[in-house]
Amino acid sequence: MKRAWMRFWLCASVLAASLLALGEPLRSGAQSPDTPKRANELSLAGLRPGKDALAAAKKRFGVAHLLPDKSTADKTKVWVDNCTGRSLSVELNEKGMIQSLTAGLLSAGSADCSGNLERHSSIRTDNLKTGRGLRLGDPRDRVVELYGEPNSSGPSEKGSQELELLFYMFDWAGSDVPQVMEIFCDRATGRVVEMTLAFPSL
Repeated sequence: MKRAWMRFWLCASVLAASLLALGEPLRSGAQSPDTPKRANELSLAGLRPGKDALAAAKKRFGVAHLLPDKSTADKTKVWVDNCTGRSLSVELNEKGMIQSLTAGLLSAGSADCSGNLERHSSIRTDNLKTGRGLRLGDPRDRVVELYGEPNSSGPSEKGSQELELLFYMFDWAGSDVPQVMEIFCDRATGRVVEMTLAFPSL
């Protein structure tokens, strides 16, 4: 797992254990009117961490935008659309199963987009949405509308871009589903520019 959310994972696990000791119901299916809304996520870009293998990603996104292996780590595959600047990163475990997915729009396209190449790209916004319909470019309010308030949030940055990180833990939904979701929003526009969904390491 990424070091950034490994620390969050440990802190959140301690908090969950404390709540259990106090008798707080973490997995109640029914929510009272006063209970904050929360919803977990199972997929990103049409792929399911912990369930799908690399072959599923290649079938869905092809190889035209897949970077050569020598440009990435052994267990990381990256699709990049130089026309739009959108990307999809897939991290694999030792068995070749998808461990985490990251869809991003953190850089401007560098290629000539004349001729409406967007229509023919597999890295379209609609192809990179979450299972609940969150897309790159959606406003921050849309994230909270779909998933409830994050477990934690705070400032972050990538390169020169100032971001806000919304961090979600899904341990309450069971151990057989993705456990962590990170949403990065551009602080200037309040729009989603990167989404990561991860299954726990074994």
